[in-house]
Amino acid sequence: MSEDHKKQLEQQLWNIANTLRGKMNADEFRDYILGFIFYKYLAEKMEIFANDILKQDKLKFRNLTGSDENTLEIIEAVKEEALDKLGYFLKPDELFTEVAKRGNSDVEGISNFILEDLQKILTNIQLSTMGTESEEDFDNLFEDMDLNSTKLGKTPEARNEIISKVLSHLDKIDFKLEHTELDVLGDAYEYLIGQFASNAGKKAGEFYTPQEVSMILAKIVTTGKEKLKSVYDPTCGSGSLLLRVAKEVTDVGDFYGQEMNRTTYNLARMNMILHGVHYRKFDIKQEDTLEHPQHREMTFEAIVANPPFSAQWSANTLFTTDDRFSQYGKLAPSSKADFAFVQHMIHHLADNGTMAIVLPLGVLFRGGAEKHIRRYLIENRNYLDAIIGLPANIFYGTTIPTCIMVFKKCKENPEDVLFIDASQHFEKVKTQNILREEHIEKIVSTYKNRSEEKKYSKRILLNEIATNDYNLNIPRYVDTFEAEDSIDINAIANEIKALDKSISDTDKILTNFCKQLNIVTPF
Repeated sequence: MSEDHKKQLEQQLWNIANTLRGKMNADEFRDYILGFIFYKYLAEKMEIFANDILKQDKLKFRNLTGSDENTLEIIEAVKEEALDKLGYFLKPDELFTEVAKRGNSDVEGISNFILEDLQKILTNIQLSTMGTESEEDFDNLFEDMDLNSTKLGKTPEARNEIISKVLSHLDKIDFKLEHTELDVLGDAYEYLIGQFASNAGKKAGEFYTPQEVSMILAKIVTTGKEKLKSVYDPTCGSGSLLLRVAKEVTDVGDFYGQEMNRTTYNLARMNMILHGVHYRKFDIKQEDTLEHPQHREMTFEAIVANPPFSAQWSANTLFTTDDRFSQYGKLAPSSKADFAFVQHMIHHLADNGTMAIVLPLGVLFRGGAEKHIRRYLIENRNYLDAIIGLPANIFYGTTIPTCIMVFKKCKENPEDVLFIDASQHFEKVKTQNILREEHIEKIVSTYKNRSEEKKYSKRILLNEIATNDYNLNIPRYVDTFEAEDSIDINAIANEIKALDKSISDTDKILTNFCKQLNIVTPF
């Protein structure tokens, strides 16, 4: 039932999202529709929480609309509890359903213009947290929802009409938040983010990692563990990777992340809250991870990342004294920050932890500073645990082939590195290559068992990597060469002779026919 409800919810939400599709591009209407869903979630969560408190007094939160002293005292008591437990507060007349009703009211004498009220409510959610523990987590969460944008309509009335219509459609959907054991809404929210990513082209890579890749990373960093003290993503985007890791274990103590893009940072915080992650359990910061790291002295049990491929960074000489980079002797080149992210993550990796990072294949064999860093990681530290080659064209906005590099500070198998070539194991769907469940399972089980399979995986001793001058290009170690079938020249010569004889016999028959018909022979 929950699976059916999830699919139904996903379709309903996507249909509603499409009411804005013709007005703006995918990454713009994404911010509105996801913001409204989040507002509805907060309102319903608030109402359920308040009704539970008020149950013994036989009161309903939405009915507390009076301005008498007793009603105001009750609301204030509920607010105090909500700020501590939920981290935010909404007044009864600020609940989603009440606003949706006003926006779609056709009662004479009552205005259905709600834009100003709605903008104030979204601001009030943030203001309710001022001076509390949750202030940073709710700060400017709705800043990308400009209800006065002409993209929604040329006039205030036109904007009010489209917004009211969206709220009305959303109001009819039951999120079933009372069923706390289900994460149906969270899954549906992830589905929507994925749908927007597939429609956003190149920009999608800024905020979303395909679920198939997320699953591989999550399963790798949780190998052999049922609980995690902490998980960290230094380029967390919408937070989907962090949440995927949580699905692989029974409990995650705390979630940490950093994201440079402000809009995506807002989306990550919404995503966390929508998935039921308490505001005290996540700490997501907005800044450039390499230039301005926000979790400097912390280490994490699991680290996952899909950083922007070969991004530029300053490579400022001041970083040679930064603890993240100083021991290597060289910085990653300014034109390619891939290994800078690796170094940053290793600095934050706990001794009992595992990190998995998606990178372009070039990191395996490029020379210069990158070769120097590769050598240090393998020869001096022996942190590299595995390399997994992925198919090309599985990420949004780029067709380049990629790999996953897995690092551990305390390897169970210190004598070798596991190479997996999964580049030819995929299904092509239209213009995108897709990893199916069987492809994911094969990669993960091969990693967990460190099993060797001809033309797919091989354990390579460190001295062989050294012999190859620390070039990690996968074909050097996993031979996928397919020998062509041997050709029997004599048999082919005999076939040609037989064909020649057959042609000659046919020519004689045709010549005989031509003579009988008294026509010119075409030979």
